[in-house]
Amino acid sequence: MHGKPLVYFDSAATAQKPSIVIQTISDFYRDHYATVHRAIYELAIRATEQYQQTRQKVQRFLHAKKREEIIFTRGTTESINLVAYSFGKAFVKPGDEILVSAMEHHSNIVPWQILCEERGAVLKVIPMNEKGELLLDEYAHLLNKRTKLVAVNQISNALGTVNPIKKMIQMAHEKGAKFLVDGAQSAPHIPVDVQDLDADFFVFSGHKVMGPTGIGILYGKEELLNQMPPYQGGGDMIEKVTFSHTTYNTLPFKFEAGTPMIAEIIGLGAAIDYMEQVGMENIQQWEAELLRYATAQIKDIPGLHIVGQAAEKRGGLISFIIDGIHPLDIGSLLDLHGIAIRTGHHCAQPVMDFFHISSTARASFAFYNTKEEIDYFVSCLQECIRKIKN
Repeated sequence: MHGKPLVYFDSAATAQKPSIVIQTISDFYRDHYATVHRAIYELAIRATEQYQQTRQKVQRFLHAKKREEIIFTRGTTESINLVAYSFGKAFVKPGDEILVSAMEHHSNIVPWQILCEERGAVLKVIPMNEKGELLLDEYAHLLNKRTKLVAVNQISNALGTVNPIKKMIQMAHEKGAKFLVDGAQSAPHIPVDVQDLDADFFVFSGHKVMGPTGIGILYGKEELLNQMPPYQGGGDMIEKVTFSHTTYNTLPFKFEAGTPMIAEIIGLGAAIDYMEQVGMENIQQWEAELLRYATAQIKDIPGLHIVGQAAEKRGGLISFIIDGIHPLDIGSLLDLHGIAIRTGHHCAQPVMDFFHISSTARASFAFYNTKEEIDYFVSCLQECIRKIKN
């Protein structure tokens, strides 16, 4: 980029793709393309087998109890919207309460606002402290018999905070509430076991786990999903249709209306194979080392402030501001050195409001990054600061 080797530090937004994912999608379109579920000819049968294998791979990846609990969507955002609509329609009544945290992505705020407006429910916010840690005592006070659902990210995309999700789920269940985990930032970086967490719902996006865009996952407990109405109507989600009445298909197809994202789903299967071959524990350990190394390198740069310094655990990203310099200027100058970071509010404007800032610069790491790249980033960052201030 700009004549420099690319240093890609924006994996929190979307991940680069391994060759096997690109090759798998290309091979499917070139040699194996057909629709799924709707035909008896050999090409369609093979496509269906590949398609359904991905569902089993996701089940294994999340340690779900059954493959029927894995719903294909277009991404984390659609998965949350599906739950907000369908769970809300089945369970949420006027006066009920939905809890979200102060560090949520817009995709885990707006659908719940819409639900509350439509159902006469109340949205409440779990507060955090200046380090970017949720206040569990306040959370305990917010939970009550009116709480229907809690929706919280496992890792904050804006701060890197790793929330104590397992404990929060237990606390919610003690009050009879259900819990949705936004795993967009956790599924690509740490091992996930939805049964161990006892999560009622878990959502993530394919493009962040080295897969293609346009494919997402909703995990939901079977007994809950069976009680929820369909999100959309159309083909494949039906059992029988007449003009007077329609009966719906079984899980997971009840929530998968229309011709699915076949190539993207098969590509996601290849990405999960790749991630598991590398090893999620290995990924977690290396990214934690990159975070430690990068934090030590930049924390003493004069005028630089890291936004979000959770004491317990942090994911592999650093959000920062520099006195007297707009994050956009930092990002633009680093780009000229071939370094890709994210600047802005990261779809988390309430987080920015809490810290009384409009935006941050964010460097986020994946297992394909190196310490040498961090050295180059820090050197160029210091050069950019000198250039702007001089």
